[in-house]
Amino acid sequence: MAERTLFITGASSGIGAATARAAVAAGWHVGLMARSADKLDALARDLGPQAMPLPGDATDVASQSDAVARLVAEKGGLDAAFANAGRGLDTPGTEAGDPAEWRAMIDLNIMALLYTARVTLPELKKRKGHLVLTGSAAGKRHIAGSIYGATKWFVHGYAGNMSEEMREWGGRCTVIAPGMVDTPFFSEPKPDKIQPEDIARAVVFALEQSPTADLREMFIMPTG
Repeated sequence: MAERTLFITGASSGIGAATARAAVAAGWHVGLMARSADKLDALARDLGPQAMPLPGDATDVASQSDAVARLVAEKGGLDAAFANAGRGLDTPGTEAGDPAEWRAMIDLNIMALLYTARVTLPELKKRKGHLVLTGSAAGKRHIAGSIYGATKWFVHGYAGNMSEEMREWGGRCTVIAPGMVDTPFFSEPKPDKIQPEDIARAVVFALEQSPTADLREMFIMPTG
């Protein structure tokens, strides 16, 4: 089988790091993007020559573009991209919320995801590639006053629109919609909730579907 390459944002911890491990175990090469160079370097050392650390800020389109260019130059092409970077709010709600914090969340949850799509699509088209987006159960239901949830509604809507666009040239788009995941996203551990490895397996499952199957959404909830 020809070597396949996956670009991951938010790769230094949680779902991103777990997906990198699962992808490498499945034979993929991975480009790892996050702001924490130290964490990326440590992860890349663990994963070996199939992993390439690409430190940078996902909310900067030039930084993402440079990371993808470096990855393609090193690996020869791109087969998939996982727009996974995201964050929540420390102060929820509209009346009590912090507009500056809203902006930072929108920049990461929406704009950075759009940047990932923009900079990877030209390469994905060459290989009829796959775009995976981290959505949320919060983007499938209404939660009182949730601005975070509204950003994930955007992700789900955009994912469906991209599925329609990408099918025109043989590509695919999948949105992964997890409920509560035990990641550094939360300040307290959630050991009875979904584990990052559960989502990582789902991402790899989506990427390895038959060329005749367009798996557009995976909705995953904790059993606990």
